[in-house]
Amino acid sequence: MQRNHLDVRAYETAERLLRHHRKELVFGDRVTPRWLEDGARFWYTVNTAEGKRFVVVDPADGSRKPAFDHERLATALAEATGQEISAAALPLPAIQPTALAVEFDAFGVHYRWDLDGQTLHQAEGEAPGNPLEVAAPDRKHAVYRAGHDLRARTLDGARDWALTSDGTEDRDYAANPDYLMYSTLLTKLGLPHLPPAVAWSPDGSRLLTHRTDQSGVRRTHLLRAAPAGGGDPALLSPRFAVPGDERIPLAEYVVIDIASGTVTEAQGEPAGMSMMSPVFQKWAWWSEDGSAVYYLARSRDARTLSLHHLDPATGAVRTVITETGPTRVDPAPTQLQPPLVKVLTGGREALWYSERDGWGHLYLYDATTGEPVNQVTSGDFAVQELLHVDEAARTAYFTAAGLVPEDPYRRTVCSAALDGTGFRRITDDDLDHVVTVAPNGAYFVDSASTTAAAPVITVRDWTGRVLVELERADISGLTAAGWRAPERFRTTSADGTTDIYGLLYLPHDFDPARRYPVIDTPYGLPPAGRVSPSFDPGHYGYEAEALAALGFVVLAVDGKGSPGRSKTFLDASYGNLGDACGLDDHVAALRELAATRPWMDLDRVGVTGMSSGGYASVRALLRHPDVFKAGVAESGMHDFRLLEPGLGEAYHGPYDAEEYAALANETLADRLQGALLLIHGGLDDRVPPQTTLRLAERLIAHGKDFDLLIVPDADHIYFGYEHYVTQRKWDFLVRHLHHTEPPTDYRLPPVPIDLEALADLFG
Repeated sequence: MQRNHLDVRAYETAERLLRHHRKELVFGDRVTPRWLEDGARFWYTVNTAEGKRFVVVDPADGSRKPAFDHERLATALAEATGQEISAAALPLPAIQPTALAVEFDAFGVHYRWDLDGQTLHQAEGEAPGNPLEVAAPDRKHAVYRAGHDLRARTLDGARDWALTSDGTEDRDYAANPDYLMYSTLLTKLGLPHLPPAVAWSPDGSRLLTHRTDQSGVRRTHLLRAAPAGGGDPALLSPRFAVPGDERIPLAEYVVIDIASGTVTEAQGEPAGMSMMSPVFQKWAWWSEDGSAVYYLARSRDARTLSLHHLDPATGAVRTVITETGPTRVDPAPTQLQPPLVKVLTGGREALWYSERDGWGHLYLYDATTGEPVNQVTSGDFAVQELLHVDEAARTAYFTAAGLVPEDPYRRTVCSAALDGTGFRRITDDDLDHVVTVAPNGAYFVDSASTTAAAPVITVRDWTGRVLVELERADISGLTAAGWRAPERFRTTSADGTTDIYGLLYLPHDFDPARRYPVIDTPYGLPPAGRVSPSFDPGHYGYEAEALAALGFVVLAVDGKGSPGRSKTFLDASYGNLGDACGLDDHVAALRELAATRPWMDLDRVGVTGMSSGGYASVRALLRHPDVFKAGVAESGMHDFRLLEPGLGEAYHGPYDAEEYAALANETLADRLQGALLLIHGGLDDRVPPQTTLRLAERLIAHGKDFDLLIVPDADHIYFGYEHYVTQRKWDFLVRHLHHTEPPTDYRLPPVPIDLEALADLFG
């Protein structure tokens, strides 16, 4: 029997809601401040109905104004270059504004636009930054990698010299682990590797870095089966440790004096390196006066975290603070955040983040004895980010979640005295606040929103007073495209003990008299939450909005085991990664919501996710085959035995062969009943394709029907292939949950490269 086709307009709308189209639908929803040399003023770009605009802000006098006359500059630049230049899309990746002029690079030439005379001319200026170099704060030197060693050069081109000469493949300088340092994504962008992992001293005279010891680390293997432009297949064999391995990447800290070439080695134990270099992760940093280096180190089982002091002159290392717990001890609420640790008063005190009392709080320590002085914050809320410390006023500023009864994930800007008194809410509303602090610490850029309320972006001082309003997001284009704000809901956990929060996205053609298929979109691991409390929904949120446009009810849940709330809530995942951060809570939420929403058809429930969400999606189908009838898993982490140790060992516990086998989705392959599409990149060096292929082998062994898509030249995020993978996913879910066919001959176009986003990514 021939089936009907879904209306092509649903796909067209869903395409418009994908992330790369958001700037066409929403204006003024984000500000990324680019600080000027004084650390007080800044400039930013904003998308408007008239195109991209450059804005300069001086909070001291409350001013916000165009950086220049966009139309006149476009005309002058067109005349100077012979190119067609639009004022709505000036080809300027960055500007250097002053009171009298704006300088920038365009078409390989450095220009100066005089604001008074409105004239354009070529000028002397710094060459555009090399993405493979790291420049010193004083802009006199830059450092880069040459082979396995480091070299330095003066930015005026006068001198170029070797800093090290003993680097080898197994012990090279300033390197990240192979999967990140030499990722297949970088290759596609034309970059041979990441820039060096180094931190300059404040005066630009010394470098903090490390030798990366990967000797004896096992290798995994990837096949470049379809090289671009043809040619023979090639084998890639990056080093890639897995749980239980004796050898993992280690960071051996060194300090290098640029002028003398002296290399001072740290006299402490090498630090274990998990996902990335500790310098990249900001687990190692210089003191403000450059007299010391501090770094965090964590035991391999993640249950002991310590702060160390490194003397850059002698290499002597001493332990400042140590904390040990029964489960992982984290320096921040989520995995990739900079640590909430700060050394104060010239090294005599330190602020330390800990969840020891059941909530994430700040503690003041005596950094000379390593003993705690007092608890700075306390109560049933969780500190999320350390923003600023005013040492003279003895006050810490931070964001905290749990102070808004309506939504325990929304972040509030707060302050407290270092002696533990004087807790105060600086932002006195019930919105979520995303904050960027000025380098001089005098004020902060604040984006205030909720999942339903568009951002209002201002500059505030630490009393909460608005100094200047920057943007009020215009979402009229988004709503015209059919978008509606998701419903924030609260349900009860599967064990009946805990409130669980999530979002429900309704179909664009919603009619309460109809019944709609439902799709769950889990994340699945505790390093990060699934639902953003702000208007920006994040990767999974954009996907949820597109799926709603295809006529699905879409569910997003933060179940027990995910971050952002109490330590007890988070630790539900420790030793229990197979629950994928509360899959039972997802099922309970589906049933509780459907009890009062008859338009949710629980006979047609699907699930989809990427990476750890891919693991969770397959896990849902296998553990709850009576609930989930179809699923799509992209780049799934289906077997923690094949992944880097920092996931399983830190978030589940030390390697145990029997326990880790039980975590693998292949162990439950015989339970598959629903429709399943497995997708993986053939060159995924973050989650090797073996994780999906081993699951596929077990499904075949059990005689299970499933679909498998290997994208030969694709990395973990399918760069260059996103459109194809997205369409295959949509088509699969439409067929198996709507029980209809996708539109005939509709094809998603390739996703354009976002040069500004890549510039942010690579500095």
